[in-house]
Amino acid sequence: MMRGTLTASLLAAVPLLLAKALVAQAPIFPDQIGPYIKSGPRTVSVADRPLYNEYGLETMESAEYATSDEGSAKKRFSGTAWRLHDSTGAMALFQFRRPPGATATNFAPLSVSTSDGVIFAYGNYVLQITGGLPEQADLAVFYNRLPKFENSPLPALMDALPPDGLIANSGRYLLGPTSLQRFEPGIPPSTAAFRLGAEGQLGKYKTPKGELTLSIFAYPTPTMARDQAVEFQKIVGAMVKRTGPLVAITVNPPDPNVAERLLGKINYQSQVTLNEKVPGSDLRSFSSDVVSMILLAGILIVFCATAGVLYGGFRVLRRRMSKQDPQAMIVLDISKSK
Repeated sequence: MMRGTLTASLLAAVPLLLAKALVAQAPIFPDQIGPYIKSGPRTVSVADRPLYNEYGLETMESAEYATSDEGSAKKRFSGTAWRLHDSTGAMALFQFRRPPGATATNFAPLSVSTSDGVIFAYGNYVLQITGGLPEQADLAVFYNRLPKFENSPLPALMDALPPDGLIANSGRYLLGPTSLQRFEPGIPPSTAAFRLGAEGQLGKYKTPKGELTLSIFAYPTPTMARDQAVEFQKIVGAMVKRTGPLVAITVNPPDPNVAERLLGKINYQSQVTLNEKVPGSDLRSFSSDVVSMILLAGILIVFCATAGVLYGGFRVLRRRMSKQDPQAMIVLDISKSK
């Protein structure tokens, strides 16, 4: 019996496993996006595999598209996509892939315009389009068909760097020892303690005496941040500030005065959401409650009166139909002597 149940469970799980395998192997780019028809794939290579793996790379794909027009009216574009485990990893890869000379654009919330196209993050995907840009309506259809799409909220730490003096496109998100060593080798991975659930945001600043690198690490609790701040202070030449669960650090800054001013601008503020009351809402609520209680009392009175009339009528009808009252009291006449 147990063997039969186990076999049935395995057979029931086969379609689910096959469905998951098909979704995992489903192509990212469809055969057509709007008027553009897929003409052929392109080879994609990863120059820094350890970094991409730390960001959570699952798969990547590239394709060529062109319209069916002939001659000079024919339009083309190339698309490359990287799918990651979650939207945080996609945001980190987006920061890494945007070139220094890219300019901000409203193509997507996380997007920059390059010399030959656009790079943007969409959920757990990073996409790069070179050549002509498809219409947003056509891309919306493409977005809805993305396999294994995930769109969790982005970490607030990505906006924690002070904007004054920040070099454009210099931000790098730190998710582990590999990204830390790539972008800030002056901080030991054991000190950053990613094993505790830490994440970091790094940025570079222009100063009169040279370029300054500022890193901000976020920890699950202020107590963890306080303990790690002590470890950060052991780094030679480091200037450290802790505020709430955040630890900000710059190592060997070229201008300590600028570094001090930057650190002073980093202040953690917990966000508490309060339900604000609309003026006059208390009075309206009280009057509404009074009316509701009066209506409820009226309904109860009518119900009780109706139930009493029905019950009394039933008793009278039953007494008339029966020769003897089934609920009559038995009286013992013991007052008469024998």
